[in-house]
Amino acid sequence: MTIRNHLRQRLAPALLLALLSLQPGRAQGASAHSALLRVGGLVKHPLILQEADLQSLPRRRLAVTDEKGHPVSYEGVPVAAILRRAGAPLGADLRGPAMKLYLLVEAADGYAAVFALPEFDPDFTSRVAIVADRRDGHPIAPPEGPLRLVIPGERRHARWVREVTALDLEQARASSP
Repeated sequence: MTIRNHLRQRLAPALLLALLSLQPGRAQGASAHSALLRVGGLVKHPLILQEADLQSLPRRRLAVTDEKGHPVSYEGVPVAAILRRAGAPLGADLRGPAMKLYLLVEAADGYAAVFALPEFDPDFTSRVAIVADRRDGHPIAPPEGPLRLVIPGERRHARWVREVTALDLEQARASSP
């Protein structure tokens, strides 16, 4: 992929995101911490998901333990459902060259975490990771939200990305012999 194409893939959704935030009346109907999620990279259908879009997707509630050891409940959209809507190769399509794909989850503060694509595919794992927008029945407020990646079963929460803004599907390069 050329640098120009790479920049176009990265900047076009960011430009759309900026334009959405400038829409007249948007500030009136949405809170200052509205959920907005960009899904891009090597997906067939790049997306900008707003709160209403996230509410319309299949939802899941997870009972987990937070960083401080307290039981909490998160509710949100399974990452697999978001990736499926964006046209990522899942299920029978996740084989061969697609096995080199990874998901980069980015946060508003620049933090990021990387996951192999099969970590989200129900054909590979029974664990369901979600992009959560509710904690204990309430919208997630900053600095944790409005969106947070929650991955049940991880002992350390270093990949539980706070203030998620983007999911980018990328391809790992094979090393030269």
